[in-house]
Amino acid sequence: MSKKEALTRATADLLWERGYTGTSPAMILERAQAGQGSMYHHFSGKAELAIAAMVHMGDQLRSRIEGALAGGESAVARVNAFLDLERDPLAGCRIGRLTQDHEVVTDSALRAPTAEFFTWVGGRLSKVLAEGVRTGELRPGTDPDVMASLIIATVQGGYTLARAHQDPAAFGQAIKGAKQVMANLVAD
Repeated sequence: MSKKEALTRATADLLWERGYTGTSPAMILERAQAGQGSMYHHFSGKAELAIAAMVHMGDQLRSRIEGALAGGESAVARVNAFLDLERDPLAGCRIGRLTQDHEVVTDSALRAPTAEFFTWVGGRLSKVLAEGVRTGELRPGTDPDVMASLIIATVQGGYTLARAHQDPAAFGQAIKGAKQVMANLVAD
């Protein structure tokens, strides 16, 4: 693994564990087993490295999500496969947790990878839901964009509940609720 990749992966892990504000360049260098010169050879500073790490995290998550949504099954089965992806509710969402970091949300460059990731997820879910409406699987009048937002909000809220209660069952309950909503959208 190259030093650039080691720095990016170390930063991704630290961002997930500690957030942007709680991650220092010294922590990154220690985790990556790299010298200060390596970091500044590849990146202009912490912000540029964090953006690269966020893009890396987003790419990893996109791959998993695409695997769940790309199947040839029904729209409901594909959305449920997304909802059933293996997650660590107590660790939270790698990308979603960053939206709670003041420095990330107040800096448009740092916020951009998170916004782009959630825009992609929403668009991808909306496309699957629109196919379900088009094929008659889902009730006419179902708004794919609204439902995609609801599904994303449920997953992110499930993480919040699980972390607040320190109980992964809270995440599971939120997912169960999203599946009930999906079942109620199935056309008669």
